[in-house]
Amino acid sequence: MNLLHPVSIFLALLSGFIPSGAVCANPVAVTSPSGNLQVEIATENGELSYSVRRGCEAVLHRSSLWLVLREADLTGGLAIVDTARATRDTTWTQVWGEFGDVRSHYRELRVDLESNPEALSQGALSPGAPSDDAIRPVARFTIRFRVFDDGLGFRYEIPAHDGRDSVLVTDEVTEFGLPAGGRAWWIESYRHNRYEYVTNETPAGEITVAHTPLTIRCDDDLYLSIHEAALTNYAGMSLRRLARTAGDFGKAVTLKADLAPWSNGDLVRAELPMRSPWRTVQISETPGGLIESPLILNLNEPSRIADVSWIEPGKYVGIWWEMHLGKSTWGSGTKHGATTANTKRYLDFAARHGFAGVLVEGWNVGWDGDWFRNGNAFRFTEPHRDFDRETLTRYAARKGVRLIGHHETGAAIENYEEQMADAFALCERDGIRAVKTGYVSDDPNVQQPGGKSVPPGEWHYGQFMVEHFRRVVEAAAARHVVLDVHEPVKATGIRRTWPNMMTREGARGQEYNAWSGDGGNPPGHTTILPFTRLLAGPMDFTPGIFDLHFDEYRPRNRVNTTLAKQLALYVVIYSPLQMAADLPENYEARPDAFQFIKDVPADWRATKVLHGAIGDYVTIARLDRNSDDWYLASVTDEEGRTLNTPLAFLDAGRKYRATVYRDAADADWETNAYAYVIEEREVDANTVLTIVLAPGGGQAIRFTPVD
Repeated sequence: MNLLHPVSIFLALLSGFIPSGAVCANPVAVTSPSGNLQVEIATENGELSYSVRRGCEAVLHRSSLWLVLREADLTGGLAIVDTARATRDTTWTQVWGEFGDVRSHYRELRVDLESNPEALSQGALSPGAPSDDAIRPVARFTIRFRVFDDGLGFRYEIPAHDGRDSVLVTDEVTEFGLPAGGRAWWIESYRHNRYEYVTNETPAGEITVAHTPLTIRCDDDLYLSIHEAALTNYAGMSLRRLARTAGDFGKAVTLKADLAPWSNGDLVRAELPMRSPWRTVQISETPGGLIESPLILNLNEPSRIADVSWIEPGKYVGIWWEMHLGKSTWGSGTKHGATTANTKRYLDFAARHGFAGVLVEGWNVGWDGDWFRNGNAFRFTEPHRDFDRETLTRYAARKGVRLIGHHETGAAIENYEEQMADAFALCERDGIRAVKTGYVSDDPNVQQPGGKSVPPGEWHYGQFMVEHFRRVVEAAAARHVVLDVHEPVKATGIRRTWPNMMTREGARGQEYNAWSGDGGNPPGHTTILPFTRLLAGPMDFTPGIFDLHFDEYRPRNRVNTTLAKQLALYVVIYSPLQMAADLPENYEARPDAFQFIKDVPADWRATKVLHGAIGDYVTIARLDRNSDDWYLASVTDEEGRTLNTPLAFLDAGRKYRATVYRDAADADWETNAYAYVIEEREVDANTVLTIVLAPGGGQAIRFTPVD
């Protein structure tokens, strides 16, 4: 069976017949609330497809939609048998986030489909379909579209059936037919290092198989981001470019959903009724519009945590960077970092400078030996002998600072799940409200049930891990613990439903600058992340490195930015848990620049993108959730920039004191990275700032009302 052939392979579900009705032969359409977007759904020769237009412009060409199940593939036709429409316009408030109040305004179209009765009467069962006469194979399913002014989402829904409670999805034929000539920013899927690669920038026609979010510039006023929302009990989706005949859409590119398989080849093991994740397309005239879009959040369910008063955004420091540099070690011994004395030193520093927490990595048993290959050795309630957890818990409480826990699993899932209830209970007892988890392992080598560690194992973004991560989030919530997940499954807006899932890694972060053999993150890396990875959700990038050259520890590595750019990253790269990642002594050596890190919030009421060119530069302004202060930051790639920046986002008729942290005139990330200037001036909403960025540089500004 050729699943990519444009002839009839479609979803077949073992279900009872639905009441017969008029079969819709004509296409059905739904528009966004303003009418700027139109989605058309049609069946032609028994195949289901959709297309998207913006005004008169094609956004997505005709693209196929169906699922393939193992239980009862049918080869026949599909027909639309019923539709229903709805409009919703509500506003909800985030527990924390880039925005305070979020408007969700969409038009919904529900499309019910079943197989062509003529095809059924011919008994056209595909090989391997069940032949039990007691179970009638009838194709019946729903596709639900929600169309917003900033894009759309759609998902598959399969009803329950009293004769079957589960199905196996063997393929998802969800396609995205892109216009010709697009340019894409993407990371290749199914590589050993998960999502942690430098982003490719290529013509869309050179995509092989890509992680999402996948960002495409179709032309100067059409930008798309393809992703998914509410990933639950399903495999993570990548996008694979299909080979098409020349006559299909000229030079257009068609991408197809590619689901990460289980180690035995299964794609999705679904219980009925089943709802797939939303397949999402964000659409904007500018790249900044993608950042300002709340579409992914709006396609997730409201919070399931009734009392969220214990969930608090904030900033932290930690015993982390020194281990990446090699100053200390995770394992025990003479260079062990997580000692009682060293932890007290960080707690003192945090209390002195107003940080809410101290992360301690390497505190527990399991780091000695080859932990990378033996995650089963980790114990999540047993500290090293030189880490006095009881004493440190009391010490932190006296200082008004909370310890932040750390659970590195080595991707030994069964070992962690056997211990995590006790581990989170211990956190609750000790007043630890946040835990950073880790799943370091090459892919696909996540340990299967039974503790096997011989490849192939499971993918970090397959259904096995999607379900594991949800169990961890729920277990943490039960003990009032928030999470910072490294080596995660990608973000898909679950933070709305489970707001204790606060931040995650899922891309190349700051640590690559400490030890990577490829020169670290290039200067343009952080001018791409806001338009790609960060469209999925917050990232624990760990900014704020002041010692940009590591001559004492790793002389062959460095941070490829100016110091001013490190400050700007606190605004540009959003996370509700922001780390001041450098060593305490490096901050105390530059108290003037350190002041910005101490001042900048981690929770926002509004976000506005003032400039944006993917891979070149970006300027973002954010309004503090708890005051009337605005913060603005701008970063560039290896090229210097001069950007004229109107301050129209400030309140009209109000004066502000702007405290500016900028690159000096002779700053350069390669030759003079430490050159910065701090200055003040008075501004208002009519001011147009001239922002000068050094090569590899940045600028950060705090605007405080003078009244």
